[in-house]
Amino acid sequence: MIGDALRLGGIALPTYRLYRLDGAGRISGAEWIDAIDDAEAKSKARSRPGRFELWERYRLLERGDANDQA
Repeated sequence: MIGDALRLGGIALPTYRLYRLDGAGRISGAEWIDAIDDAEAKSKARSRPGRFELWERYRLLERGDANDQA
């Protein structure tokens, strides 16, 4: 099921949700990000353009604007 941890060689990987935000801070789109850990997920989120929120289950990991990272 989407959203559950993925299985890779017997190791459960966390699944992260990246929400894209519009100018008013509302969700305008979403995608799943597969990553080994929080640091990798944050790096992947920052590599995509625009404002975002990154979640792992019920944890908000980061809210930011990838355009400000440059």
